Formats: sequence, C-alpha cells, structure tokens
Amino acid sequence: MSQTADLSPTIIESLYCEALVLADETRSAFDLSGRLDLVGDDEDLARVALSCEALRTTTRMMHAIAWLLNQRAYFAGELSEFQLRHHGRLPPTQPQSSAEQLSMLGPDTQELIRRTERFHARIARLDKAWRDRFAMHPAAVQRLRERIVREIGAI
Repeated sequence: MSQTADLSPTIIESLYCEALVLADETRSAFDLSGRLDLVGDDEDLARVALSCEALRTTTRMMHAIAWLLNQRAYFAGELSEFQLRHHGRLPPTQPQSSAEQLSMLGPDTQELIRRTERFHARIARLDKAWRDRFAMHPAAVQRLRERIVREIGAI
C-alpha cells in the first residue's frame, strides 16, 4: 500500500524561515537609500530597471510568505481546510524579468532575483501538489507504455 506525501508543520516552518531570510536579503538589496551599484550605461534606465525588479522580487516573496502564513494558520487550527483551499491559493507567477533589465543590475542582485524565482517556483509546486492532494501521476514513460499497450491491443 503506497502512502502519499503531504505537507507538515515542520516543512512549512522550515520554508517560512528560509522565506524570511530571503525576504530580508531582498529588502537589503533593493534599499534605495543612496546605494546604487548599477551596471548599465544610462543611469535613469538602470534606476527604472532596479525599481521594476525590486517591485517584482518583493511581490514574489510576499506572495510566498502569505502562502506560508496561511499554511501555518491551518496547522495551528486557525483556518479550516476549506478556508485554506478557498482563500489560501498562491497568486499566479509573475512574468519573467527581461534579460535587458537584468543586465543593468549587478551580478549579486541578479543572483538574488534568480534565488527568489526558484524559491517561488518551489512554493508553487507545493501549492499545486497540495491542491491535487499529492496525487501521484504516472511518469511520461509509464503513460507512453500504457498507450502502446492500448494501441497494440486494438490491432
């Protein structure tokens, strides 16, 4: 008998701690209080790129943190599963950053943006799996084998 995977308070707490650290790094990286280490030739365009990426990156992290807070509330008994499924959905992924805008930012900032994208993608995969109740779907190879068997059986 196979047992399906599920989220646990330990997983959520671990991800929540990781999200808080990443959000703090994001806040520090995009703090515009006089610090501007941009690579672009045009300073105005570089400032716009920095502002756009700051908004996109902080929004991405706040969505992930909000999702994790809803999960924590569920495990604490503050939300029912119905409420969590109804109101706790992770917002859709934002459009990817343009390569042109990213090239105007420093390498450390670019790497931070990529890290937040990877973190958000992990949360999005967990959200989708949780909504599907962690149902195991056959791998592509297994589906192909089943299709071949059906086709051969039809001959």
